[in-house]
Amino acid sequence: MTSGTGTLLQDSPALLAEFDESLVCRQISAGWREQLGLAAAAPVAIPAARMFDLDADAELLAQLSDVLQDAHVIRDVAVVLSSPDGPIEGCLSAWRVQGPGDEESSVFVTVANVDELARTLHELTELHSHHQLILDAAGEGIYGLDANGLTTFGNAATERILGWSPEDIKGKAAHDVHHHSHADGSPYSREECPIYAALKDGEVHRVDTEVFWHTDGTAIPVEYTSTPILVGGKPNGAVVVFRNISQRKETERQREAAYAEIKTLKEHLEQERDYLRDEISVTVNFGEIIGDSPALKRTLVQIEAVAATPVNVLILGESGVGKEMVARAIHCGSGRADKPMVKVNCASIPQDLFESEFFGHVKGAFTGAYQDRVGRLQLAAGGTLFLDEVGEIPMSLQSKLLRALQEHEFERVGDDQTVKVDVRVVAATNRDLQAEVKAGRFREDLFYRLSVFPIEVPPLRDRPEDIVPLAAHFLDSICRELGRGELNLTRRQAADLKRHDWPGNIRELKNVLDRAVILSRGDRLRLDLAMSGSGDRVPGPDKAPGDGADYLTEEEFRALEKQNMIAVLRHADGRVWGSDGAAALLGIKPSTLTYRMKAMGISKQEAGCIADIPG
Repeated sequence: MTSGTGTLLQDSPALLAEFDESLVCRQISAGWREQLGLAAAAPVAIPAARMFDLDADAELLAQLSDVLQDAHVIRDVAVVLSSPDGPIEGCLSAWRVQGPGDEESSVFVTVANVDELARTLHELTELHSHHQLILDAAGEGIYGLDANGLTTFGNAATERILGWSPEDIKGKAAHDVHHHSHADGSPYSREECPIYAALKDGEVHRVDTEVFWHTDGTAIPVEYTSTPILVGGKPNGAVVVFRNISQRKETERQREAAYAEIKTLKEHLEQERDYLRDEISVTVNFGEIIGDSPALKRTLVQIEAVAATPVNVLILGESGVGKEMVARAIHCGSGRADKPMVKVNCASIPQDLFESEFFGHVKGAFTGAYQDRVGRLQLAAGGTLFLDEVGEIPMSLQSKLLRALQEHEFERVGDDQTVKVDVRVVAATNRDLQAEVKAGRFREDLFYRLSVFPIEVPPLRDRPEDIVPLAAHFLDSICRELGRGELNLTRRQAADLKRHDWPGNIRELKNVLDRAVILSRGDRLRLDLAMSGSGDRVPGPDKAPGDGADYLTEEEFRALEKQNMIAVLRHADGRVWGSDGAAALLGIKPSTLTYRMKAMGISKQEAGCIADIPG
């Protein structure tokens, strides 16, 4: 053995020794000296028989001799070393070393202390168990990769989340086991995998949302980090830490659904607000249903009978009879009274906007659809949908409306999401819908769907007993609205109202009274039925129909002035003088009025047969 090798052997803490051909120890390591209790500088010439307990292994010397003769190697031979502190079990390995030149050969022996090995192994096992407990206590899945991307370990959470036990994945490429596909099932190549990227570039790679695949084929949403293990500045493996984010994704889904619901409710409320504003601004309020006539009582009995039921109602009647008031009475008497009654005036909607108005639309559904819009059908959810002038609905929309009423569901324009809706429909029309059906302008199935319970609202001419109470009610509400004093009908005015034909029905009556209150001065009502637009006109010059003239000739002007003067005289019961006479109403002197009457040839009969008019 060279001097350098001898020095290395002598300084080694391991159990090393060199024996000559006589199996006498000539070189011994510091570690073995310590076991034998020899001083560091003491010369060594110890026979092998004294260094080993040959009773435990009688063949050991023969084996060492064979090593010298045959130059073969022996490994892990169980031996017992002699020591002042008692025998030491060990594992011996030996091989022949040929000296330089003609020097003798020797046997080089190394012995591993079994007790120390066992202690070290125990410590390593305990350390491994401790580390495994830490890994298994973690809520996140953790597994390791070697430099080739093969799995070296996995913790309990890995199995709990993915179903793969550590034994299942150890020694396998993790990507091929649980990261082989994207969420949509498309292949996920290793070249684009962030986990393996850490083995290439030595950088930490974090991914917020991807999927790992469970043993049962389920895609598990995860977030993960792949951290490289660097040895000498180069990647030699990686540790992957991942977390199941299914709950987070579900929370996000619920939050998005809540936001969407809030957005829908906000849009619904905004549309409802706008609708109510429109209703406040345009709805003619006829007040309560007023009257005690037999014709009206029959209608009220029908309203009371049907209101509490869920059936659809078709209200029939002339224009202005108060069909909307009947619809509101039905709604208020139903179980839906705490929900909205949404009115759709079918006659006022442009044909190309019918579908959007009924069902709503989503942003971008058509040119001008700059935001989502809730339709009237959805606004009325839980309440009543009042279809005024239902006969005006175009045929192209009638089938869609019928389906919505039958199935209680519809889709907004430009949307494929089905909206469930529960509404009661009350429709109104002044048309003969059965005639419309026969003419092919109205669907028969929609007609029967709407007219489960038809109600006929009588015209005002069929209920003359109700005219004066209605007029009194309107006068009171109009005066309060205009902030002026009370005005009352005279007996003559009441009689005139009852004699009038009222083709415009209640709407015409209110218009006449609106105009009368506006024109009245003081506490006397100035009622002029000649300007009502129908019936009982005072005769006057006729304009040629369709001539479109917006001026009067001298003759026409004189005739109109005469007509107006006669109307004022009749309104004043033929009186010219006095605070309520015709002259005061016209704002001229009685003498002036008398002069004009003579000039125009107004007779007593025309003026109302009152004695104070000169003959």
